[in-house]
Amino acid sequence: MKKLLLLAALLGTLSATAQVEFDRYFFDRTMRFDYQHAGNATSEHYYYNGLKAEPYWAGSKRSLCDTTNLGNQRFRIVDLEEGREIYSRGYCTLFNEWQATEEAQSVERAYAEAVVFPYPKRPCRIEFYGRNRKGEFELRYSQKIDPESYWVEQMRPRFETFDVVYHGAPEHRVDIVVLPEGYSREERAKFEEACRAFAEAMFAYAPYTELKERFNIRAVWAPSEESGVTIPAEHIWRETACDANFTTFDSERYQTVADQQRLRDLAAHVPYEYIYVLSNTQKYGGGGIFNFYGISAAHNPGFTGKIYIHEFGHLLMGLGDEYVGTTAYDESMYNKRLEPWEPNLTTLVDFEQKELWRALLDQQTPIPTPVAEQYRDCVGVYEGGGYVSKGIYRPAQHCLMNSFRGVEAFCPVCQAAIKSYIEFLCQ
Repeated sequence: MKKLLLLAALLGTLSATAQVEFDRYFFDRTMRFDYQHAGNATSEHYYYNGLKAEPYWAGSKRSLCDTTNLGNQRFRIVDLEEGREIYSRGYCTLFNEWQATEEAQSVERAYAEAVVFPYPKRPCRIEFYGRNRKGEFELRYSQKIDPESYWVEQMRPRFETFDVVYHGAPEHRVDIVVLPEGYSREERAKFEEACRAFAEAMFAYAPYTELKERFNIRAVWAPSEESGVTIPAEHIWRETACDANFTTFDSERYQTVADQQRLRDLAAHVPYEYIYVLSNTQKYGGGGIFNFYGISAAHNPGFTGKIYIHEFGHLLMGLGDEYVGTTAYDESMYNKRLEPWEPNLTTLVDFEQKELWRALLDQQTPIPTPVAEQYRDCVGVYEGGGYVSKGIYRPAQHCLMNSFRGVEAFCPVCQAAIKSYIEFLCQ
């Protein structure tokens, strides 16, 4: 009973933080800041592209300032008149993942990115932060914004939209927009069916099953010139709506979109917080980046639903991969001298900060916990996660953030983390 009461208290921690008054600082629509995120393995630069006005604000009007400490990046909006933070969010980017690859040691690249926030009523300043080697957020770029400038481009709708699941006002829901990748004009029915299957899969797994009414799912019908997807390693190139590709960072199953601004141009047709791209392929794979976007195969014959759930775990709140395996950046992705910010990974450097995790641990469970039948269904601290076998630990032997085969659920730690973040978003 004490354990359950402690967990309940922790789940309510995010909602207890004082927030700013929405109507005082914002209009009920969205401003978008477009920029190029550029550099190499050791440098990082921001180059301004422009401002856009989108017609809807789908986020919370209460949870405006981020209290979670999630993400490798963070941006905040500061009201110039009062010098006060009025909006902030943590997130991750494809650029930061690329920085950990071998290519970044000798090549400089730029990725098109964007962040969105409620439309300010007064002049403000946007500030971008990235984590330094100590794991602390460090200011990387700032710029003043005049919301009345005639250079703010107005969003122009071009595509049809439809509801997949609707449960109420966006400000009290998690609003997902589903985008089509590689569906030709003749394949609208196939895309609509894939959207319904996406929603069914989402709500087939806990904790989303019990939280179904906290979600809205809408879709934008943006057909591609060609059917199918781009797979560079197989010399297959397609002209598609989202311009996604497999073989990202030479990983055969990693599918991504390099131009996030392109996705936001499509997503802005509906109220949205999270972008998920359905890829018209049976090829296993996808990708999910915290507060950025998710994408995966919509027609894999074996694991489509579990791929959705796994990648959405990354997208929603940055759950870490709990498996061990070779990637383009496996040994350099995590600094083992620091505690990961992901709620389901630890180096044991500062395990005390993993409050949700510790609240679910039995006092008799050893730390680290042996991978043994005795602890098969126990929350523990099991070595192996974050792509490496040594030095990083996960909370369960089996979880959908680890493996799909024979696994039908998130572990209790991942479920608790998801619930707490949804509560924060839906206030």
